[in-house]
Amino acid sequence: MKFASISLLALAAAAPAFAQSTPGSLDAPDDRDVVVTASRSGDAVPANMIGSSVTVLDAKALESRQTRVLSDVLRDVPGVAVNRTGGVGGQTQVRIRGSEANHVLVFIDGIKASDPFYGEYDFGNLLADESARVEVLRGQQSALYGSDAIGGVITYTTLSGREAPGYTARVEGGSFGTVAGALRAAGTLGETADYALSATGLTTDGFATAEGGERETGSDNAAASAKLNWDAAPNLRVTAVARYSYTKADTNDQDIAATSPVVLGYPVIATVDTPGSYYKNSAFYGLLSAQLSLLDGRWTNALSAQITDANRDGYNAFGYSYGDRGRRYRGNFVSAFRIDGGRAKHRLTLAVDGEREEFRTVDPFGFAFTGESHIDTVGFVGQYDLTVDDALALGASVRHDVNSRFNDATTWRATASYLLDSGTRLRGAYGTGVKAPTSTELFGYSDGQYIGNPDLRPEKSRGWEAGVEQSLMDRRLVLGATYFRNRFFDQIETAYVSVGGQFLTTSRNNDAVTKQRGVETYANLRAGDFRVDASYTYLKAPQTLLALAGPAPAGGGFQSPVVVGGQAVRRPKHIASLNLSYAPEAQPFSATLTIRYNGRQRDYAFNSSFQRLIVGLDDYALVNLAATYDLTERLELFGRVENLFDADYQEVFTFRTPGRAAYGGIRARF
Repeated sequence: MKFASISLLALAAAAPAFAQSTPGSLDAPDDRDVVVTASRSGDAVPANMIGSSVTVLDAKALESRQTRVLSDVLRDVPGVAVNRTGGVGGQTQVRIRGSEANHVLVFIDGIKASDPFYGEYDFGNLLADESARVEVLRGQQSALYGSDAIGGVITYTTLSGREAPGYTARVEGGSFGTVAGALRAAGTLGETADYALSATGLTTDGFATAEGGERETGSDNAAASAKLNWDAAPNLRVTAVARYSYTKADTNDQDIAATSPVVLGYPVIATVDTPGSYYKNSAFYGLLSAQLSLLDGRWTNALSAQITDANRDGYNAFGYSYGDRGRRYRGNFVSAFRIDGGRAKHRLTLAVDGEREEFRTVDPFGFAFTGESHIDTVGFVGQYDLTVDDALALGASVRHDVNSRFNDATTWRATASYLLDSGTRLRGAYGTGVKAPTSTELFGYSDGQYIGNPDLRPEKSRGWEAGVEQSLMDRRLVLGATYFRNRFFDQIETAYVSVGGQFLTTSRNNDAVTKQRGVETYANLRAGDFRVDASYTYLKAPQTLLALAGPAPAGGGFQSPVVVGGQAVRRPKHIASLNLSYAPEAQPFSATLTIRYNGRQRDYAFNSSFQRLIVGLDDYALVNLAATYDLTERLELFGRVENLFDADYQEVFTFRTPGRAAYGGIRARF
């Protein structure tokens, strides 16, 4: 019998309202900002009553920055680091507060979106829809959502027909042979139902990603979604969501070449032109939920079921090369009871989650095990929230997960927030997290050179944060800062073993304890026609690993690796973002200037013997300029320049990045 699971996020579509949180909001300062991710109850919680760090980027923020690939706008969120290999369609990883990319739980329209085979979500496959919003909830959230939520939770939601009715069409073109477009149709069906249909597409010829190479790695990307809400009765709402995404992207292999960089005297493996190499990724996401309200809405009961079906296939010049299949079934039941005691309001939420993940490798060469494996998980959640005088908010949650392959895991989290009359808000949170091993770590890769380790233990973490926020000028100016500390245990690392005289790769739990700490700051200013959103993050994330630290021996020969310390790879110490928008009400034009700074970071390099070395990547700043002009009430011209000053930089070692690019198009609204 297949396990069905549950995610209260599935009820996000049924939440009563959506707004913004600082930074990222472009709404009026007296709007009541709300967040749905911070509670399993499905209630829209005011952002100033949440003890955890949360950032919301609404449809206006995405539109003013002309976001086409969603991962780009995540660079504006405090504590978030983004790395993309090459151009659009290349693997894109997102890390929060120094955690790994597979420590970030991702929901799309309430559906857990990570690839069940790889155990993480590749943001290279997510285009930005018209009328959508993003929530980024930072810190350990496993007590609410179980495995994967060590670093935090990212939710991406397309707005419903009641929230954003109307018809929209957008088309644009520009550099690198890029053509993109989007359609959206949304509205109500009588008094009891609303719908939203959307589609996005982007095709590009790309650019040469290999140093000294000439092959342009292009991609074709498309997505379509449908969302329906139906009030079957005054106290019963049914929600259905379906989403399909497709990516076909050129790829380049890595090898030792004449253009390979030299590190410590070793020519290292680098990206090289590989004609005929590409991959295809397709995924289907589905959700069906029902929520019953009793006792005048004080008691709600929600039942939901969902599916994620992800497929990836790789090709080279000779034909089919590899493939993998992953499928997840989830179902959940959530019951929330609310007591309004006047000054004090109580909310008790109980949830039961069930999940089955199935995965298998497709290997045309017969090296790997191609049978199907699965993991079953059942989670039990309890959450209590108390608010007093709409100023004090206290919360606690606990979760117990029963897993078919690992020991049971119990996680918990406590939060507090207090808003003073002066506009000062003090808040804090403490929590624990857990991350189950991925299928590739357990069962190996498709090429037969990576051996799975079925004895792996789940990774664990605990951490706390304390923050202060100050509102001034009737909330037209908001300043905030957060200090956080995390510890990680039993982290899974790559190891090399000798089998029959052949060196192979596997995974193992590291006995070392790693620590991360840092500071996140943000500022949001609304002054007349101007909006300013700024953020800065300092991250201290030490990491020790085995690597070559000295120069290559004269005349060649073997050199043993040693323990090397320093900042964890692909986690810069300094990240900053600034968005300045000018949108005069009396004029038909608007403009947004975006500056994103990524500090110096480290990355891996490998010599011809696949020994690891550590390299440094220089810091860089990217400047984008976007503008719009209203031809009529319904037609809008827009354009943008990305990487305005043509910065030369790398996000991933040996992968080139795009230079200056310009795009323009037209949008119609009805």
